[in-house]
Amino acid sequence: MRPTSVATRWCSTVRTGCVGACGCRSSCHFTNRSPTPRLSETRSIPLRLEEPEPVTHTEEQQSTDLSADILSWVEESLGGKITYADRQPGGGRREAWYVDVETPDGQVRELFLRYDRTDREAAGDPFTLQDEAKYFLALQDSAVPVPKIYAVHPVEQAIVSSRVPGKAWFSQLRDEEQRLAIAREFMTILAGLHAVDLHGVDLPGDRTDPDRDLRDVVVDEIERWTELYRAGVAPADPLIELGLVWLRKNVPDVAGPVVLVQGDTGPGNFLYEDGRVTAVLDWELAHLGDPHDDLAWLTVRAVQEPFTHMPDRLRDYAAASGREIDLDRIRYYRVFAELRILILGHNKVGNASPLSEIGNSLIYGALHRRLFIEAMADVLGLTLSTPEAIEAPATSQEWLYDAALAQISQIIVPRSEDPFVIQRSKGLARILKYLREADRLADPAASRDLDDLESVLGSRPGSVVEGSAALVRALSDDTIDAAAAVAFFQSQSIRQTQIMRPAMGVLADRHFDPLS
Repeated sequence: MRPTSVATRWCSTVRTGCVGACGCRSSCHFTNRSPTPRLSETRSIPLRLEEPEPVTHTEEQQSTDLSADILSWVEESLGGKITYADRQPGGGRREAWYVDVETPDGQVRELFLRYDRTDREAAGDPFTLQDEAKYFLALQDSAVPVPKIYAVHPVEQAIVSSRVPGKAWFSQLRDEEQRLAIAREFMTILAGLHAVDLHGVDLPGDRTDPDRDLRDVVVDEIERWTELYRAGVAPADPLIELGLVWLRKNVPDVAGPVVLVQGDTGPGNFLYEDGRVTAVLDWELAHLGDPHDDLAWLTVRAVQEPFTHMPDRLRDYAAASGREIDLDRIRYYRVFAELRILILGHNKVGNASPLSEIGNSLIYGALHRRLFIEAMADVLGLTLSTPEAIEAPATSQEWLYDAALAQISQIIVPRSEDPFVIQRSKGLARILKYLREADRLADPAASRDLDDLESVLGSRPGSVVEGSAALVRALSDDTIDAAAAVAFFQSQSIRQTQIMRPAMGVLADRHFDPLS
Protein backbone atom coordinates (compact mmCIF):
# COMPACT_ATOMS: atom_id res chain seq x y z
CA MET A 1 0.00 0.00 0.00
CA ARG A 2 1.64 3.26 -1.09
CA PRO A 3 0.90 6.41 0.91
CA THR A 4 -1.10 9.18 -0.64
CA SER A 5 -0.18 12.85 -0.33
CA VAL A 6 0.75 13.65 3.25
CA ALA A 7 1.33 17.03 4.86
CA THR A 8 4.30 17.48 7.17
CA ARG A 9 5.36 20.39 9.29
CA TRP A 10 7.44 21.39 12.28
CA CYS A 11 5.64 21.53 15.60
CA SER A 12 5.85 24.97 17.21
CA THR A 13 6.81 23.54 20.62
CA VAL A 14 10.56 23.00 20.81
CA ARG A 15 12.06 20.91 23.58
CA THR A 16 15.50 22.10 24.51
CA GLY A 17 17.80 21.25 27.36
CA CYS A 18 18.28 17.64 28.36
CA VAL A 19 18.83 14.89 27.68
CA GLY A 20 16.86 12.45 27.04
CA ALA A 21 18.82 9.74 28.02
CA CYS A 22 20.46 11.25 30.75
CA GLY A 23 21.66 14.63 29.93
CA CYS A 24 23.29 13.67 26.71
CA ARG A 25 20.59 11.99 24.71
CA SER A 26 17.97 14.65 24.11
CA SER A 27 14.75 12.70 23.73
CA CYS A 28 11.49 13.95 22.31
CA HIS A 29 9.08 11.17 23.19
CA PHE A 30 5.32 11.35 23.50
CA THR A 31 5.64 15.05 24.13
CA ASN A 32 3.35 18.00 24.66
CA ARG A 33 0.13 17.26 22.91
CA SER A 34 -1.44 19.82 20.64
CA PRO A 35 -4.57 19.37 18.52
CA THR A 36 -3.84 17.81 15.15
CA PRO A 37 -4.01 20.69 12.64
CA ARG A 38 -6.08 20.52 9.49
CA LEU A 39 -4.05 19.95 6.37
CA SER A 40 -4.82 23.48 5.25
CA GLU A 41 -3.07 24.77 8.39
CA THR A 42 0.19 22.97 7.73
CA ARG A 43 3.26 23.94 5.77
CA SER A 44 3.07 21.32 3.02
CA ILE A 45 6.31 19.51 2.32
CA PRO A 46 6.09 16.38 0.17
CA LEU A 47 7.43 13.29 1.87
CA ARG A 48 10.29 11.63 0.00
CA LEU A 49 9.07 8.46 -1.73
CA GLU A 50 12.45 6.88 -2.44
CA GLU A 51 14.74 5.35 0.16
CA PRO A 52 16.81 8.13 1.80
CA GLU A 53 20.56 8.08 1.31
CA PRO A 54 22.14 7.94 4.80
CA VAL A 55 25.50 9.20 3.59
CA THR A 56 24.29 12.43 2.01
CA HIS A 57 21.08 12.89 3.96
CA THR A 58 21.46 15.93 6.25
CA GLU A 59 19.76 16.25 9.63
CA GLU A 60 17.59 19.09 8.34
CA GLN A 61 16.45 16.96 5.39
CA GLN A 62 15.72 14.09 7.73
CA SER A 63 13.38 16.33 9.69
CA THR A 64 10.92 16.59 6.80
CA ASP A 65 10.79 13.17 5.18
CA LEU A 66 10.10 9.54 5.84
CA SER A 67 10.89 6.77 3.38
CA ALA A 68 8.12 5.14 1.39
CA ASP A 69 8.91 1.83 3.10
CA ILE A 70 8.37 3.28 6.58
CA LEU A 71 5.15 5.00 5.51
CA SER A 72 3.83 1.81 3.91
CA TRP A 73 4.75 -0.21 6.99
CA VAL A 74 2.80 2.18 9.23
CA GLU A 75 -0.24 2.01 6.95
CA GLU A 76 -0.15 -1.77 6.66
CA SER A 77 0.36 -2.22 10.40
CA LEU A 78 -2.54 0.05 11.31
CA GLY A 79 -4.85 -0.90 8.43
CA GLY A 80 -5.41 2.58 7.04
CA LYS A 81 -3.93 5.54 5.19
CA ILE A 82 -1.63 8.20 6.64
CA THR A 83 -3.25 11.62 6.40
CA TYR A 84 -0.77 13.59 8.46
CA ALA A 85 2.83 13.28 9.65
CA ASP A 86 4.43 15.88 11.91
CA ARG A 87 8.11 15.68 12.94
CA GLN A 88 8.63 16.95 16.48
CA PRO A 89 11.74 19.08 17.10
CA GLY A 90 14.25 17.53 19.43
CA GLY A 91 14.70 13.85 20.00
CA GLY A 92 18.28 13.65 18.75
CA ARG A 93 18.88 10.67 16.50
CA ARG A 94 15.60 9.08 17.60
CA GLU A 95 13.13 11.04 15.56
CA ALA A 96 9.68 11.67 17.00
CA TRP A 97 6.68 11.94 14.68
CA TYR A 98 2.99 12.56 15.21
CA VAL A 99 1.18 10.42 12.65
CA ASP A 100 -2.56 10.27 11.88
CA VAL A 101 -3.95 7.17 10.17
CA GLU A 102 -7.47 7.11 8.76
CA THR A 103 -9.06 3.65 8.84
CA PRO A 104 -11.61 2.39 6.26
CA ASP A 105 -14.51 3.18 8.61
CA GLY A 106 -13.48 6.86 8.64
CA GLN A 107 -11.94 6.94 12.11
CA VAL A 108 -8.65 8.82 12.58
CA ARG A 109 -6.12 7.20 14.90
CA GLU A 110 -3.65 9.62 16.47
CA LEU A 111 -0.33 7.79 16.76
CA PHE A 112 3.28 8.32 17.70
CA LEU A 113 6.20 7.08 15.60
CA ARG A 114 9.75 6.82 16.88
CA TYR A 115 12.33 6.25 14.18
CA ASP A 116 16.11 5.92 14.30
CA ARG A 117 17.76 5.84 10.88
CA THR A 118 21.36 5.83 12.11
CA ASP A 119 23.72 2.92 11.56
CA ARG A 120 23.92 1.26 14.99
CA GLU A 121 27.04 -0.75 14.18
CA ALA A 122 28.91 2.31 12.91
CA ALA A 123 27.90 4.28 16.02
CA GLY A 124 28.70 1.41 18.40
CA ASP A 125 25.29 1.83 20.03
CA PRO A 126 23.70 -1.28 21.60
CA PHE A 127 20.39 0.41 22.44
CA THR A 128 17.63 -0.48 19.98
CA LEU A 129 14.02 0.55 19.65
CA GLN A 130 13.12 -3.14 19.33
CA ASP A 131 14.58 -3.76 22.79
CA GLU A 132 12.86 -0.71 24.22
CA ALA A 133 9.55 -1.89 22.76
CA LYS A 134 9.89 -5.14 24.74
CA TYR A 135 9.85 -3.15 27.97
CA PHE A 136 6.76 -1.24 26.85
CA LEU A 137 5.04 -4.52 25.93
CA ALA A 138 6.03 -6.12 29.25
CA LEU A 139 4.36 -3.26 31.14
CA GLN A 140 1.14 -2.92 29.09
CA ASP A 141 -1.06 -4.35 31.84
CA SER A 142 1.01 -3.32 34.85
CA ALA A 143 0.73 -0.53 37.42
CA VAL A 144 3.12 1.50 35.27
CA PRO A 145 1.32 3.70 32.70
CA VAL A 146 3.04 3.33 29.32
CA PRO A 147 1.91 4.02 25.75
CA LYS A 148 0.21 1.17 23.90
CA ILE A 149 2.49 -0.38 21.30
CA TYR A 150 0.81 -1.03 17.94
CA ALA A 151 3.73 -2.02 15.73
CA VAL A 152 7.44 -2.81 15.95
CA HIS A 153 9.34 -2.84 12.66
CA PRO A 154 11.03 -6.23 12.13
CA VAL A 155 14.19 -4.72 10.62
CA GLU A 156 14.26 -0.92 10.86
CA GLN A 157 14.54 0.97 14.16
CA ALA A 158 10.90 2.08 14.28
CA ILE A 159 7.94 1.62 16.62
CA VAL A 160 4.38 2.96 16.52
CA SER A 161 2.45 3.62 19.71
CA SER A 162 -0.54 5.50 21.00
CA ARG A 163 -0.12 9.26 21.31
CA VAL A 164 -0.36 9.97 25.02
CA PRO A 165 -1.55 13.39 26.23
CA GLY A 166 0.63 15.31 28.62
CA LYS A 167 3.65 17.51 29.13
CA ALA A 168 7.17 16.33 29.85
CA TRP A 169 8.91 19.31 31.45
CA PHE A 170 8.09 19.18 35.14
CA SER A 171 9.76 22.56 35.72
CA GLN A 172 7.05 24.24 33.63
CA LEU A 173 4.38 23.24 36.15
CA ARG A 174 3.95 26.12 38.62
CA ASP A 175 1.01 24.87 40.69
CA GLU A 176 2.65 23.58 43.88
CA GLU A 177 -0.26 21.31 44.82
CA GLN A 178 -0.17 19.64 41.41
CA ARG A 179 3.62 19.35 41.51
CA LEU A 180 3.43 17.57 44.85
CA ALA A 181 0.57 15.29 43.78
CA ILE A 182 2.34 14.27 40.56
CA ALA A 183 5.68 13.72 42.31
CA ARG A 184 4.08 11.53 44.97
CA GLU A 185 2.16 9.54 42.36
CA PHE A 186 5.35 8.98 40.41
CA MET A 187 7.05 7.48 43.46
CA THR A 188 4.12 5.07 43.83
CA ILE A 189 4.46 4.15 40.16
CA LEU A 190 8.18 3.56 40.61
CA ALA A 191 7.46 1.25 43.54
CA GLY A 192 4.94 -0.54 41.33
CA LEU A 193 7.56 -0.99 38.61
CA HIS A 194 9.93 -2.57 41.10
CA ALA A 195 7.18 -4.99 42.17
CA VAL A 196 6.51 -6.35 38.66
CA ASP A 197 6.87 -10.15 38.56
CA LEU A 198 9.58 -10.78 35.95
CA HIS A 199 9.26 -14.55 35.76
CA GLY A 200 8.31 -15.54 32.23
CA VAL A 201 8.47 -11.96 30.92
CA ASP A 202 10.10 -11.52 27.50
CA LEU A 203 12.89 -9.00 28.11
CA PRO A 204 15.90 -8.13 25.93
CA GLY A 205 19.25 -9.81 26.45
CA ASP A 206 20.33 -13.21 27.69
CA ARG A 207 20.63 -12.47 31.42
CA THR A 208 17.07 -11.79 32.47
CA ASP A 209 16.74 -14.23 35.38
CA PRO A 210 15.30 -12.26 38.34
CA ASP A 211 16.50 -14.97 40.76
CA ARG A 212 20.19 -14.21 40.18
CA ASP A 213 22.33 -12.75 42.96
CA LEU A 214 22.14 -8.95 42.83
CA ARG A 215 25.89 -8.54 43.14
CA ASP A 216 26.41 -10.65 40.00
CA VAL A 217 23.79 -8.58 38.18
CA VAL A 218 25.56 -5.34 39.10
CA VAL A 219 28.97 -6.69 38.07
CA ASP A 220 27.49 -7.69 34.69
CA GLU A 221 26.06 -4.20 34.28
CA ILE A 222 29.45 -2.62 35.01
CA GLU A 223 31.06 -4.90 32.41
CA ARG A 224 28.34 -4.08 29.89
CA TRP A 225 29.14 -0.37 30.17
CA THR A 226 32.87 -1.03 30.22
CA GLU A 227 32.56 -2.86 26.89
CA LEU A 228 30.51 -0.02 25.44
CA TYR A 229 33.15 2.47 26.56
CA ARG A 230 36.09 0.41 25.26
CA ALA A 231 34.38 -0.02 21.87
CA GLY A 232 34.41 3.75 21.28
CA VAL A 233 36.90 5.40 18.95
CA ALA A 234 37.72 8.29 21.30
CA PRO A 235 40.88 8.27 23.45
CA ALA A 236 40.52 6.96 27.00
CA ASP A 237 38.93 9.42 29.43
CA PRO A 238 40.71 9.42 32.83
CA LEU A 239 37.51 10.43 34.62
CA ILE A 240 35.67 7.41 33.21
CA GLU A 241 38.61 5.18 34.07
CA LEU A 242 38.43 6.46 37.65
CA GLY A 243 34.73 5.63 37.82
CA LEU A 244 35.12 2.11 36.45
CA VAL A 245 37.94 1.31 38.88
CA TRP A 246 35.96 2.59 41.85
CA LEU A 247 32.66 0.92 40.91
CA ARG A 248 34.31 -2.49 40.55
CA LYS A 249 36.00 -2.19 43.93
CA ASN A 250 32.85 -1.10 45.77
CA VAL A 251 29.91 -3.18 44.51
CA PRO A 252 27.33 -3.25 47.35
CA ASP A 253 27.46 -6.59 49.15
CA VAL A 254 23.74 -7.37 49.07
CA ALA A 255 21.92 -10.35 47.56
CA GLY A 256 18.75 -8.65 46.35
CA PRO A 257 16.14 -7.83 45.37
CA VAL A 258 16.62 -7.94 41.60
CA VAL A 259 13.96 -5.81 39.92
CA LEU A 260 13.24 -4.17 36.58
CA VAL A 261 15.04 -0.82 36.64
CA GLN A 262 14.01 1.88 34.17
CA GLY A 263 17.31 3.75 34.17
CA ASP A 264 17.22 7.49 33.46
CA THR A 265 13.99 7.66 35.44
CA GLY A 266 12.40 10.81 36.82
CA PRO A 267 11.17 14.26 35.76
CA GLY A 268 11.41 14.86 32.03
CA ASN A 269 10.88 11.17 31.29
CA PHE A 270 7.25 10.97 32.27
CA LEU A 271 4.21 12.86 31.03
CA TYR A 272 1.66 14.58 33.24
CA GLU A 273 -1.71 16.24 32.72
CA ASP A 274 -4.37 17.57 35.10
CA GLY A 275 -2.37 16.65 38.18
CA ARG A 276 -1.71 13.02 37.15
CA VAL A 277 1.08 11.02 35.53
CA THR A 278 -0.14 9.88 32.11
CA ALA A 279 2.84 7.85 30.89
CA VAL A 280 6.36 6.81 31.88
CA LEU A 281 8.75 7.15 28.94
CA ASP A 282 12.26 6.35 27.75
CA TRP A 283 13.20 2.75 28.53
CA GLU A 284 16.34 2.41 26.42
CA LEU A 285 18.55 2.13 29.53
CA ALA A 286 16.23 -0.33 31.30
CA HIS A 287 17.79 -3.45 32.81
CA LEU A 288 17.57 -5.80 35.78
CA GLY A 289 19.16 -4.38 38.88
CA ASP A 290 18.85 -2.79 42.30
CA PRO A 291 15.82 -0.54 42.97
CA HIS A 292 18.29 1.98 44.42
CA ASP A 293 19.64 2.38 40.87
CA ASP A 294 16.38 4.06 39.85
CA LEU A 295 16.30 6.17 43.01
CA ALA A 296 19.79 7.39 42.13
CA TRP A 297 18.70 8.28 38.59
CA LEU A 298 15.81 10.24 40.07
CA THR A 299 18.26 12.43 42.00
CA VAL A 300 20.34 12.92 38.83
CA ARG A 301 17.39 14.06 36.72
CA ALA A 302 16.19 16.31 39.54
CA VAL A 303 19.30 18.47 39.04
CA GLN A 304 17.96 19.51 35.64
CA GLU A 305 14.25 19.27 36.48
CA PRO A 306 13.77 20.12 40.20
CA PHE A 307 11.44 17.50 41.72
CA THR A 308 10.04 18.79 45.03
CA HIS A 309 11.68 17.76 48.33
CA MET A 310 13.82 14.68 47.69
CA PRO A 311 13.87 13.25 51.26
CA ASP A 312 10.05 13.33 51.27
CA ARG A 313 9.93 11.56 47.90
CA LEU A 314 12.24 8.84 49.17
CA ARG A 315 9.94 8.36 52.15
CA ASP A 316 6.99 8.12 49.74
CA TYR A 317 8.81 5.36 47.87
CA ALA A 318 9.64 3.50 51.07
CA ALA A 319 6.00 3.61 52.15
CA ALA A 320 4.71 2.45 48.74
CA SER A 321 7.30 -0.30 48.27
CA GLY A 322 7.57 -1.54 51.85
CA ARG A 323 11.36 -1.44 51.51
CA GLU A 324 13.86 0.30 53.73
CA ILE A 325 16.01 2.72 51.74
CA ASP A 326 19.80 2.54 51.96
CA LEU A 327 21.16 6.02 51.24
CA ASP A 328 24.68 4.69 50.73
CA ARG A 329 23.42 2.47 47.91
CA ILE A 330 21.76 5.50 46.32
CA ARG A 331 25.12 7.26 46.50
CA TYR A 332 26.86 4.29 44.85
CA TYR A 333 24.35 4.12 42.01
CA ARG A 334 24.44 7.88 41.55
CA VAL A 335 28.12 7.52 40.69
CA PHE A 336 27.13 4.74 38.27
CA ALA A 337 24.36 6.85 36.70
CA GLU A 338 26.67 9.79 36.11
CA LEU A 339 29.32 7.43 34.72
CA ARG A 340 26.83 6.09 32.18
CA ILE A 341 26.15 9.65 31.05
CA LEU A 342 29.88 10.29 30.66
CA ILE A 343 30.29 7.10 28.61
CA LEU A 344 27.41 7.97 26.31
CA GLY A 345 28.89 11.42 25.75
CA HIS A 346 32.39 10.00 25.31
CA ASN A 347 31.19 7.64 22.58
CA LYS A 348 29.91 10.60 20.57
CA VAL A 349 33.49 11.80 20.13
CA GLY A 350 34.44 11.00 16.55
CA ASN A 351 30.83 10.02 15.72
CA ALA A 352 28.93 13.26 16.29
CA SER A 353 27.48 14.86 13.19
CA PRO A 354 28.45 18.53 12.71
CA LEU A 355 24.72 19.08 12.14
CA SER A 356 23.76 17.70 15.55
CA GLU A 357 23.02 19.78 18.67
CA ILE A 358 26.64 20.45 19.59
CA GLY A 359 25.83 23.41 21.86
CA ASN A 360 23.71 21.31 24.21
CA SER A 361 26.30 18.54 24.25
CA LEU A 362 28.93 21.03 25.42
CA ILE A 363 27.01 22.37 28.38
CA TYR A 364 25.57 19.05 29.54
CA GLY A 365 28.94 17.39 29.16
CA ALA A 366 30.47 19.97 31.50
CA LEU A 367 27.55 19.67 33.93
CA HIS A 368 27.74 15.90 34.24
CA ARG A 369 31.52 15.78 34.57
CA ARG A 370 31.14 18.07 37.57
CA LEU A 371 28.18 16.09 38.94
CA PHE A 372 30.14 12.85 38.62
CA ILE A 373 32.89 14.33 40.78
CA GLU A 374 30.33 15.63 43.28
CA ALA A 375 28.75 12.16 43.42
CA MET A 376 32.18 10.61 44.05
CA ALA A 377 32.97 13.14 46.78
CA ASP A 378 29.62 12.46 48.44
CA VAL A 379 30.00 8.68 48.46
CA LEU A 380 33.56 9.01 49.83
CA GLY A 381 32.50 11.54 52.47
CA LEU A 382 34.93 14.16 51.20
CA THR A 383 34.74 17.89 51.79
CA LEU A 384 36.57 19.48 48.88
CA SER A 385 37.95 23.00 48.71
CA THR A 386 37.04 25.32 45.86
CA PRO A 387 39.99 26.56 43.76
CA GLU A 388 40.40 30.24 43.07
CA ALA A 389 38.79 31.55 39.90
CA ILE A 390 41.06 32.01 36.90
CA GLU A 391 41.88 35.59 36.01
CA ALA A 392 42.91 36.52 32.47
CA PRO A 393 42.52 39.65 30.31
CA ALA A 394 40.23 39.83 27.31
CA THR A 395 41.78 38.75 24.02
CA SER A 396 41.94 40.84 20.87
CA GLN A 397 39.38 38.52 19.25
CA GLU A 398 36.72 38.85 21.95
CA TRP A 399 34.83 41.57 20.09
CA LEU A 400 34.33 39.17 17.17
CA TYR A 401 32.63 36.61 19.42
CA ASP A 402 30.48 39.38 20.89
CA ALA A 403 29.55 40.61 17.42
CA ALA A 404 28.51 37.13 16.29
CA LEU A 405 26.43 36.64 19.45
CA ALA A 406 24.75 40.01 19.00
CA GLN A 407 23.80 39.21 15.42
CA ILE A 408 22.37 35.83 16.41
CA SER A 409 20.25 37.31 19.21
CA GLN A 410 19.24 40.59 17.57
CA ILE A 411 18.99 39.72 13.87
CA ILE A 412 18.81 36.00 13.13
CA VAL A 413 16.51 34.77 15.92
CA PRO A 414 14.00 37.67 15.81
CA ARG A 415 13.62 37.26 12.03
CA SER A 416 13.31 33.48 12.10
CA GLU A 417 9.94 31.73 12.17
CA ASP A 418 11.25 28.17 11.93
CA PRO A 419 11.52 26.73 15.48
CA PHE A 420 14.34 24.45 14.32
CA VAL A 421 16.40 27.45 13.17
CA ILE A 422 15.71 29.28 16.43
CA GLN A 423 16.69 26.22 18.46
CA ARG A 424 19.94 25.72 16.57
CA SER A 425 20.75 29.44 16.71
CA LYS A 426 20.68 29.20 20.48
CA GLY A 427 22.95 26.17 20.27
CA LEU A 428 25.39 28.12 18.09
CA ALA A 429 25.34 30.93 20.65
CA ARG A 430 26.37 28.43 23.35
CA ILE A 431 29.29 27.28 21.21
CA LEU A 432 30.43 30.86 20.65
CA LYS A 433 30.16 31.71 24.35
CA TYR A 434 32.29 28.70 25.18
CA LEU A 435 34.90 29.53 22.52
CA ARG A 436 35.11 33.14 23.72
CA GLU A 437 35.88 32.04 27.28
CA ALA A 438 38.17 29.19 26.21
CA ASP A 439 40.19 31.59 24.06
CA ARG A 440 40.87 33.60 27.21
CA LEU A 441 41.01 30.98 29.97
CA ALA A 442 41.98 27.58 28.52
CA ASP A 443 45.76 28.05 28.78
CA PRO A 444 45.81 29.33 32.38
CA ALA A 445 43.35 26.55 33.32
CA ALA A 446 45.72 23.93 31.88
CA SER A 447 48.61 25.47 33.82
CA ARG A 448 46.60 25.17 37.06
CA ASP A 449 45.80 21.54 36.19
CA LEU A 450 49.51 20.78 35.78
CA ASP A 451 50.27 22.42 39.13
CA ASP A 452 47.68 20.23 40.84
CA LEU A 453 48.89 17.07 39.10
CA GLU A 454 52.47 17.78 40.13
CA SER A 455 51.49 18.05 43.78
CA VAL A 456 49.60 14.72 43.62
CA LEU A 457 52.04 12.71 41.48
CA GLY A 458 55.28 14.18 42.83
CA SER A 459 56.52 15.28 39.40
CA ARG A 460 55.20 17.58 36.71
CA PRO A 461 53.68 15.67 33.75
CA GLY A 462 54.28 16.71 30.17
CA SER A 463 50.58 17.39 29.59
CA VAL A 464 47.26 17.32 31.40
CA VAL A 465 46.19 14.22 29.45
CA GLU A 466 49.41 12.41 30.39
CA GLY A 467 49.13 13.43 34.03
CA SER A 468 45.45 12.47 34.30
CA ALA A 469 46.19 9.02 32.88
CA ALA A 470 49.07 8.58 35.35
CA LEU A 471 46.73 9.54 38.16
CA VAL A 472 44.22 6.85 37.23
CA ARG A 473 46.97 4.22 36.85
CA ALA A 474 48.20 5.08 40.33
CA LEU A 475 44.65 4.73 41.64
CA SER A 476 44.25 1.33 39.97
CA ASP A 477 47.59 0.19 41.43
CA ASP A 478 46.59 1.46 44.91
CA THR A 479 49.59 3.80 45.06
CA ILE A 480 47.27 6.75 45.71
CA ASP A 481 43.77 6.78 47.15
CA ALA A 482 40.56 7.81 45.44
CA ALA A 483 40.33 11.01 47.51
CA ALA A 484 43.47 12.44 45.87
CA ALA A 485 42.18 11.71 42.38
CA VAL A 486 38.74 13.11 43.15
CA ALA A 487 40.27 16.30 44.59
CA PHE A 488 42.21 16.90 41.37
CA PHE A 489 39.28 16.22 39.07
CA GLN A 490 37.03 18.41 41.21
CA SER A 491 39.36 21.39 40.84
CA GLN A 492 39.65 20.71 37.12
CA SER A 493 35.85 20.50 36.69
CA ILE A 494 35.32 23.78 38.54
CA ARG A 495 37.75 25.50 36.20
CA GLN A 496 35.95 23.96 33.22
CA THR A 497 32.64 25.19 34.63
CA GLN A 498 34.09 28.70 34.84
CA ILE A 499 34.96 28.53 31.14
CA MET A 500 31.54 27.12 30.29
CA ARG A 501 29.51 29.33 32.66
CA PRO A 502 28.23 31.91 30.12
CA ALA A 503 26.99 29.07 27.91
CA MET A 504 25.54 27.01 30.79
CA GLY A 505 23.44 29.70 32.44
CA VAL A 506 21.65 28.40 35.55
CA LEU A 507 23.09 24.90 35.06
CA ALA A 508 26.49 26.20 36.18
CA ASP A 509 25.14 26.43 39.74
CA ARG A 510 22.96 23.30 39.88
CA HIS A 511 23.88 20.56 42.35
CA PHE A 512 22.34 17.40 43.81
CA ASP A 513 19.55 17.80 46.33
CA PRO A 514 20.35 16.49 49.84
CA LEU A 515 19.17 12.91 50.38
CA SER A 516 18.20 13.46 54.01
